Amino acid sequence: MTTFDNLLLDLDAASGILTITLNRPTKLNALNSATISDIHGAMQQALDDEQVRGIILTGSGEKAFVAGADIAELAGLNEISGRRFAEQGQDAFALIEESTKPVIAAVNGFALGGGAELAMACHLRVASENARFGQPEVNLGLIPGYGGTQRLAQLVGKGKALEMMLTGDPIKADEALRLGLVNHVVPQAELLGFCQLLLMRILSKAPLAVGLVIDCVNAFYDPERHGYQTEANSFSRCCGSDDFREGTSAFLDKRPAAFTGN
Repeated sequence: MTTFDNLLLDLDAASGILTITLNRPTKLNALNSATISDIHGAMQQALDDEQVRGIILTGSGEKAFVAGADIAELAGLNEISGRRFAEQGQDAFALIEESTKPVIAAVNGFALGGGAELAMACHLRVASENARFGQPEVNLGLIPGYGGTQRLAQLVGKGKALEMMLTGDPIKADEALRLGLVNHVVPQAELLGFCQLLLMRILSKAPLAVGLVIDCVNAFYDPERHGYQTEANSFSRCCGSDDFREGTSAFLDKRPAAFTGN
């Protein structure tokens, strides 16, 4: 696999799980343009690689998943470069959200600003007990630019999303769990192992069906798509698949299914 300056990639050949670790520990893994470009490149590579079946995104160290954007780079933005900066992040995070291969964020500490936005672009989020989530951009005279105003409201509701973004106040992992921002909270030492087991449970299911579930749920939030029609079309597609025939046969034969993704 291609190497990236700001990421560490580790593919477990047996399970097909690719772990992508943001690796800027001296900056608490803060996002800059180069790191966003690396994330986009790594995700595209993962989607194109048949060996990769699922992805875990995490940060290096025990303090931060991603502590936000790189303020030194932000300070130099103007209206033109600011739009490019936002659109670059939105494009990279959309690639994660629209991936038909499941992506889990292993949030190992601070997930602030762009870090919270990155986690929200993933399909599932598992947080360590010391994790903190927040959109503090108003403290810099900014707003979230990588999709945070949209995804946070989808996940926690309009009122709480507005409170978090208007005050800039972070929330702890237990509140994030209560609000539905994360799926699970586990001890720091168990975080990656828990995510691997969760992803392996998903990967034991029919790959085509898993990808279509993700696509159908995304369709609900896309004003240009009809969610129910997408669901009906996807259900029809499943009915014509080898995995459907294998899954139903295995159920009737009382044996484990051997899915192929076809």
